[in-house]
Amino acid sequence: MDGHGHGHGREHVRVAVIGSGFGGLGAAVRLRREGITDFVVLERADSVGGTWRDNSYPGCACDVPSHLYSFSFAPNPDWPRTFSGQPAIRAYLEHVADTFGLRPHIRFGHEVLMMRWDTEELHWEIDTSAGAFTADVVVSATGPLSDPKTPDVPGLDAFPGKVFHSARWDHDYDLSGKRVAMIGTGASAIQIVPAIAPRTQRLTLFQRTPPWVMPRTDRAISSLERRLHRQLPFTQAARRGLLWGIRELQVSAFTKRPNQLGLIESLAKANMARSIKDPVLRARLTPSYRIGCKRILLSSEYYPALARPDVDLVASGLKEIRGSVLVAEDGTETEVDAIIFGTGFHVTDMPIADRVVGADGQTLADTWKGGMQALRGATAAGFPNWMTIIGPNTGLGNSSMILMIESQLNYMADYLRQLSLLGGGGRGGRTALAARPSAVNQWNRHVQARMERTVWNTGGCTSWYLDAQGRNTTVWPGTTGEFRRSTLTVDLAEYEVVRGRAREDRPARVPAPAAATTAAAADGEGAE
Repeated sequence: MDGHGHGHGREHVRVAVIGSGFGGLGAAVRLRREGITDFVVLERADSVGGTWRDNSYPGCACDVPSHLYSFSFAPNPDWPRTFSGQPAIRAYLEHVADTFGLRPHIRFGHEVLMMRWDTEELHWEIDTSAGAFTADVVVSATGPLSDPKTPDVPGLDAFPGKVFHSARWDHDYDLSGKRVAMIGTGASAIQIVPAIAPRTQRLTLFQRTPPWVMPRTDRAISSLERRLHRQLPFTQAARRGLLWGIRELQVSAFTKRPNQLGLIESLAKANMARSIKDPVLRARLTPSYRIGCKRILLSSEYYPALARPDVDLVASGLKEIRGSVLVAEDGTETEVDAIIFGTGFHVTDMPIADRVVGADGQTLADTWKGGMQALRGATAAGFPNWMTIIGPNTGLGNSSMILMIESQLNYMADYLRQLSLLGGGGRGGRTALAARPSAVNQWNRHVQARMERTVWNTGGCTSWYLDAQGRNTTVWPGTTGEFRRSTLTVDLAEYEVVRGRAREDRPARVPAPAAATTAAAADGEGAE
């Protein structure tokens, strides 16, 4: 037996948080603020930061203004730039871990290998690479941008040069004087290309689909501004509020009236025309889909880099590799010394889902084979006392994910309060909340119905927002304010309460109130 009274040599905690990026650290801060100190943060790496630790490629920065891309409860008056780079964001997360006393709770080098729900004991059994745990509640904050996706290109294994993904940058490999291929034109690629082009002998960009790119109005934040924010905190709050409000006003164009995005499209074309004078190159860089259908990218350096004489654009996907020669779908052949994949992440098929086994013995991946879905983006049917941060349909196309994370932390906090009120608040608590399949399905139908008229579904593109079935299981089809209202409290009518009568007995299922509030009514707005 361990010190908390549970057997099998496992350390027992009330809450196990998986991951120490924005979601995991935010969850840890919120737990402490709720008076819960019996928790661990299980992190597979040796430091905090999540995607901002892993992505350290040249030029890496955020495309959301820094004063909005930070926790409301941990304002940073000393952001160096309006759009700060990766080192500053990672340092901010380290600061959060220190300021809120989170380090004693973090277990570095603990990669979660498997999580299984024990229907007898009403807790989770967690196996990690460095020890075993049990937890009354699991909060999965692994994030959708944590596991890189590298395409299975014929001949890649036999390529004699250097190969790495943008999220696993090899800083020991010197690109100077090398012939380099950049595969992909997503958010990472458009930052990498201008950063490395001056160093390479020749840089070739393989573009399957061109992105829409808007200017990036980045600048250094003056010492006067920083001093003002330090001495008068309300000025920083006002700045954040203004940034938030502008983006909230933009949402209806993305979600209800995509045709209104035509003006933005013309601005993007003007941004391209300023740097790309060659009409042939400009035509290859002009998307054929409505702006916003894929993520709108921000850069004032991308197009100038593509206009360089030592940078080539192959307007075709990579088909195969023959030795050191890359062959595109259109037959173009390019010999290179190094390949950098900027091909994104496992977003709609998160690898962690293979490692979560629910009450019926099925993995989360099996449950989500037809598409990811979770009640209010947080809880999945068949997985009691388990929730995810940045779950299905909580992504954003134009604002800060930190706003969505904080809304989900509100939901997590009330979920734990409800468990305590139901008798599951102490160690070895014998109570669980299980999302009703009917509630999950109702919420998902509501979200998908609203998704039908959004630019992400009607804009004429194929994006990483869509899963293998073509369903948008990634983005939230509304404002961040609306999502916050829909996640302020847990509606027990959407859950089944599972109680354990006694240690030797099987758990008893206790029906919650039958009259569930409809998902549409619960979020305060109709299906528009």
